[in-house]
Amino acid sequence: MRYVIREKLFHLAEDSDITDEAGQPVFRVNGSIFSLHNTLVMYDLAGIEVATIRKQLLTFTPTYEITRHGQEVAEIRKHLFTPFIDRFTVDIPGPDDLEISGSLFDHDFTMMRGDQVIATVSKAWMSFTDTYGVETAPGEDDVLILASVLALDLAEDAEHNH
Repeated sequence: MRYVIREKLFHLAEDSDITDEAGQPVFRVNGSIFSLHNTLVMYDLAGIEVATIRKQLLTFTPTYEITRHGQEVAEIRKHLFTPFIDRFTVDIPGPDDLEISGSLFDHDFTMMRGDQVIATVSKAWMSFTDTYGVETAPGEDDVLILASVLALDLAEDAEHNH
């Protein structure tokens, strides 16, 4: 499945729309501007919360928690030192951790489980707002993948603001 994550241009928070490749809305993302935790909440079209992404405080490397219905489903940690490439681990309970790696300069990322590519992410530079194209493999947890991309964007934004 192909998705487009596009930040809204005139909002103070990290609000985004997630559409399918045809431009039809799939999810809405609301960011909390008055939170130390950089919290994002994903909603389906009926307004039901499907995932929450929250930055953890007091960690050595940028770390984000993804929860569903109050239960942690993943923790995303940026690797400390990886020259010319960004690397993140998506720690999922059990043996199915994911790895995200990509070009620091091109903003193109690949999400892998072992040696299997489960998603590719590309950031569009030609738009006024941050825009990501996300393509997921069939049968994958698209909500978890999209929430991971949102955490990746928060980490990139925090890095560029410091």
